[in-house]
Amino acid sequence: MSRLSSFQRLALWTTATTYFLILVGGLVRASGAGLGCPDWPRCFGGWVPPSSAAELPPQFDPSQFNQTLMWTEYANRLLGVAVGFLIFATAISAWRHHRRNPRILWTTIGAFLLVGFQGWLGGRVVAHELAAWIVTVHMIVALVIVQMLLYVTVAAGNDRRAMASAVAPADAAGAKAPALRTFVVVLILITLVQIALGTQVRGGVDAALDAGVARSAALATVGTLDVLHRDAAFVTLMVSILLCFWLVMGAGNGLLIRWSWAVLGLAVGQVALGVVMAYVSLLPGAQVLHLTVASLLLGAETVLLLLSWRGSV
Repeated sequence: MSRLSSFQRLALWTTATTYFLILVGGLVRASGAGLGCPDWPRCFGGWVPPSSAAELPPQFDPSQFNQTLMWTEYANRLLGVAVGFLIFATAISAWRHHRRNPRILWTTIGAFLLVGFQGWLGGRVVAHELAAWIVTVHMIVALVIVQMLLYVTVAAGNDRRAMASAVAPADAAGAKAPALRTFVVVLILITLVQIALGTQVRGGVDAALDAGVARSAALATVGTLDVLHRDAAFVTLMVSILLCFWLVMGAGNGLLIRWSWAVLGLAVGQVALGVVMAYVSLLPGAQVLHLTVASLLLGAETVLLLLSWRGSV
């Protein structure tokens, strides 16, 4: 395997930081810190959070002040700003090294613009007091940004291969390649639906907890959404098993097989964490891991799709 270019390394660091931001976002949600700063983009009226309730401006209720929750939410915002700067740097690098490839250049610029939209959505999340529908949109946009970054990373590798050789890469599977891509696209769509349903389920659980329902009984109040989420998780797992089996039985090369195993492992982990949450009173740590693994699963599926498109079948 050839060494990564400077652009690819920067794009991967940006992707990893975005994943970390998703993890921190899950921690914010699990800890109940989503309204730790009740305004946006400032926090209790200032760019630097107050150190005590005594420093609050008069328009804020001192009962809203919780230093731990405040700094948890504010750290999430600062990390979002850092991701924005990293994606801006990635866009500059795309202009320097890949401006003749519009797919790489404009996808990177699109990711940067989407980060700005994501920041605005963060403000709407606060304004709507964590309404489930806008939290779901916020989550999906973050995942789309990750997919765009993964795309430009793999596409940049294709650029280097094309410059190194005028010979097109061999497609060992021939007619099987379109079928594989369709298979993975379907899996990605199912996973996106599952994640969206999971975010809605989490919104229902939070509403139940706010209403005084015991944590052990909160999931039972969600009803049909939880059933649909579990069904989507089962379908995701089954499709992942079929995909892995198909590639191992001869439809893919070693690289694709390894990534299919990664997809399957993450799908199994996702289901296992769901079982833990369902039967061990929605442990906050499991909630954070459940969201993080879902994000990694979608990323692994995206890489698998991109590798199949570059002639690696």
